[in-house]
Amino acid sequence: MERIRWAKREYSDEEIFKILDPIVGEWFRRKFRTFTPPQRYAVIEIHKGENVLISSPTGSGKTLSAFLSIISELISLGRQGKLEDKIYCVYVSPLRALNNDIRRNLQEPLQEIYELARKLGVEIPEIRVSVRTSDTTSYEKSKMLKKPPHILITTPESLAIALNAPKFREKLRDVKWVIVDEVHALAENKRGSHLALTLERLRELTGREFVRIGLSATIHPLEEVAKFVFGFDDNGEPRPGLIVDVSFAKKIKISVESVVEDLVYTPANVLSEALYRRIGELVKNRKTTLIFTNTRSGTERVVYHLKKMFPEWADKIEAHHSSLSREVRLNVEERLKRGELKIIVSSTSLELGIDIGSIDLVILIGSPKSVNRALQRIGRAGHRLHEVSEGVILALDRDDLVEVTVLAHNARNRRLDRIKIPKNPLDVLVQHVLGMALERVWEVEEAYRVVRRAYPFRDLPFEDFMNVLRYLAGEYAGLEEKKVYAKIWLEDGKFGRRGKMTRAIYYMNVGTIPDEAKIDVFTMDMKYIGTVEEEFAEHLMPGDIFVLAGRTYEFVKSKGNRIYVIPREGAKPTIPSWFSEMLPLSFDLAIDIQRFRKEVKRLLNNKRAKTFLMRKYGIDETTANAILSYFREQAKYSIIPDDETVLVEVVREGNVVKYFFHTLIGRRANDALSRAFAYLISKRKKCNVGVAITDNGFMLKVPREKELSQEEILELFRVENLREVLKKALDNTELLKRRFRHVANRGLLVLRRYMGREKSLSRQQMNAQTLLNFLKKNYPDFPLLKEVYREIMEDKMDIGNAELFLGWIKEGRIEVIIREHKYPSPFAFNLEVAGASDVVLMEDRRELIKELHKKIMALIHDKLES
Repeated sequence: MERIRWAKREYSDEEIFKILDPIVGEWFRRKFRTFTPPQRYAVIEIHKGENVLISSPTGSGKTLSAFLSIISELISLGRQGKLEDKIYCVYVSPLRALNNDIRRNLQEPLQEIYELARKLGVEIPEIRVSVRTSDTTSYEKSKMLKKPPHILITTPESLAIALNAPKFREKLRDVKWVIVDEVHALAENKRGSHLALTLERLRELTGREFVRIGLSATIHPLEEVAKFVFGFDDNGEPRPGLIVDVSFAKKIKISVESVVEDLVYTPANVLSEALYRRIGELVKNRKTTLIFTNTRSGTERVVYHLKKMFPEWADKIEAHHSSLSREVRLNVEERLKRGELKIIVSSTSLELGIDIGSIDLVILIGSPKSVNRALQRIGRAGHRLHEVSEGVILALDRDDLVEVTVLAHNARNRRLDRIKIPKNPLDVLVQHVLGMALERVWEVEEAYRVVRRAYPFRDLPFEDFMNVLRYLAGEYAGLEEKKVYAKIWLEDGKFGRRGKMTRAIYYMNVGTIPDEAKIDVFTMDMKYIGTVEEEFAEHLMPGDIFVLAGRTYEFVKSKGNRIYVIPREGAKPTIPSWFSEMLPLSFDLAIDIQRFRKEVKRLLNNKRAKTFLMRKYGIDETTANAILSYFREQAKYSIIPDDETVLVEVVREGNVVKYFFHTLIGRRANDALSRAFAYLISKRKKCNVGVAITDNGFMLKVPREKELSQEEILELFRVENLREVLKKALDNTELLKRRFRHVANRGLLVLRRYMGREKSLSRQQMNAQTLLNFLKKNYPDFPLLKEVYREIMEDKMDIGNAELFLGWIKEGRIEVIIREHKYPSPFAFNLEVAGASDVVLMEDRRELIKELHKKIMALIHDKLES
């Protein structure tokens, strides 16, 4: 029998009321009258003790679906005098701003139930609810010890710490239910892997299974997410449970628009004006509109322009993104809930479950890059279940237009992108092994069994587990001289904690979110210029030129948390400042866009092509015309790459040769492929290789005298071991240095805090650098070194899909076609722009594309004339 099943049975209101405590049932009837779809499928199953994963849209009552039978049971116990002083339910959410949401989802219902009971003259004891996060004071914590809450609200990190607090962990022994909220925000990252291990350790503490309830927005594939929430049993089988999928209970309406007729020749200022004018028309008759941009700088720009263009709404337009202070964000959220805002502009910070009241329309400026993200964002409109969520996507260039046409079509047809859960993150494992050693002495085999019950670690090789133990036990010679001391003892197949300081080290360094570093920028003669974000610094290579405080600088080297530059007045930047914020296109969607290209290619000579596209993809005439003319130009000048062909264009320009690889597989997979290819070329040709990447492909640039032959280009696609090549290509990059600090922090190799003191980030970075060099030389298989390569290649890049794609080429499913051109083809314009050093501003990018377009149209014209 299938252990993970789809909930098929929708219970009636009568059946649900029957299992609820009379007071709770009466309260519900008076307040809501009837149950929502997630409640009809889930409440009774939770009551029966089933594990349940609920996937449903915002505003469908999923949090109450999780809590309803729990509240009901606790109140029944109270009325029978059986409610004890212990924690019955743990609710875990990745959001720090828990208090606001919980007050609404839990405190208000409880208050209303008490009031109703008083009116009806029924005695019910208080159900205690407490929040425990890193902001909770010691006084509050000691209060919880004396009188533990019946329902504990916490974050993944705080739950891990609570599990190791000697007195408090006792209060967790009888936990009966664990609710994990916002699963979609956890599953794909290390916070989720961390929580998965915490839950298995909690299961070990209770000595029996508890009910696991996962709550998620749109996510796919649900079977995998259910295994992530429920975990595995000791036989390696997924724990049984039910998937309640009502994510499509809500109607959604998505339209795609191009803001101007001609996306190539419209000047930047005219395009910008058209964009804001169109936004004005869309929001005019709506009460509140939420606008998503793809970068924080984009958010600020849009707010600035809207306030300027519509002064009458200026005090009702606000920005919301993660670089703003918490106070500012909370203030904006409160004003939004009270319905005081006309327009709110956000990058990604409002995708998550913060309750934001009622939104009439969601506008997306540019592609959100994944179907799931589009549905999540647009799902914020029409907050109640019966309301239609309406979204408009405004495209600003031709690649974007093609992308959002396919994306909107997939969203309407519920073709979701698959998520990717990290596999065996060893730095997370290090923290938990130490946490376990603090609890008691463990048999190695027994601890290994507990770890493998967590979904991300289900395939953990025993050797990797042993290496983590050996590292923590100080068995790697030479590390002690580098001030890395043993934290556990390991002998005769057992391990336990060592030293008095270990507990403090664990408490002060637990968690997976790296400290955000601002990197100081200095000139070589030690003049301070300003700061850049760490994620931006990761992309720098010696010789790169970037803009800071309005001036251009060349990157020379990094040391600790500083980077050193040379002023380069008037030089053209090679890296735009918003580069680090770009969202990557999902691989699944990229493949669907390739298929769309093939479909349009076949339609090009068909008279009814336009009507076909408008009907099938729900686009207007302007959009259909723009797509068809874009494809016709590409076909006349070169060939249209699709899911059966990869085009490589060779363009000679002055003393360099540019190679445009039309590999439409998303930025992350292209990142892996381009770095590996560039490394192979630089080794073979003994020269530097310039690299530019987009979601649709990448460009490599070499000096004219180092030109590649056609055979050498084809050889790149036949690369034998992509992982090994990429690993070598990562050597000595800023990316490896910075990511190693994050992994070393999580893996307790470089401590963030020690003896009650914070270590400065530059100190940490210096230590990490020293250790990285030492480990590479002496212990290439060291667990945290292994992890940093895994994290970069699998989580930051997408080596798995890059390998899959190369496999298709090797099998002959995809043909590589090489063409020599005078100028890059229309499909390569955005790549040319990404690699052109002088285009940092949107305006310059548009100018360059316009010039290229003129040249190509002239060539096509000459071709047709002859």
